[in-house]
Amino acid sequence: MVEFTLHSRLLQSEPMRRCRLSECRAACCLYGVWLDLAEWEEIRFHAPLIIPHMPMDLNDPHGWVEGEIEDDPFVPSGRVIHSRVLPDASHYGGTACVFLRDDHKCALQVAAEQAGLHPWRFKPFYCILHPLDLTEEGQITLDERDALLEEAGSCLRPAESAQPLAKVFEEELRYFLGRQGWQSLQANLCPTDKPSPSADW
Repeated sequence: MVEFTLHSRLLQSEPMRRCRLSECRAACCLYGVWLDLAEWEEIRFHAPLIIPHMPMDLNDPHGWVEGEIEDDPFVPSGRVIHSRVLPDASHYGGTACVFLRDDHKCALQVAAEQAGLHPWRFKPFYCILHPLDLTEEGQITLDERDALLEEAGSCLRPAESAQPLAKVFEEELRYFLGRQGWQSLQANLCPTDKPSPSADW
């Protein structure tokens, strides 16, 4: 299991907020995503749950990935394969991930929710991570604000006031860091910057 640490950038406060699906229409899905081979096996195993949420002409899991398997030190299996990217004139950039539905939702997430599972049960690591990124050392970080906010398809939008990036990305950081890592992060934040305690923690 890969263990992640945070880059100091995520301890800063900046005037930005997350986008909303109605605003971005899943623009971030235009290039598809790298899947850990273990994630891909899990998706194939649960294909019967996912297929009902895919278009009829995309109900064969063999058509959900494309390209060669590549090495990746930041995923548990150490190897990844890419999701298929389809032409889509109605989507930002003119292309879309095979799992993106017409309602701009991810078929993998919808399938998990419909099955009563965690929404990210079948989501690839790199989907959950975005728009966060990894440094060469494997630390979770975020690109500089100007570059993010100037991109029309960005997952971030300007905010009226600055807020801790740990709050902006609280859900993802809880997921990646686990209980101990999240508690350690809170200890490094000012009292006024700390995200609200979770009811189940």
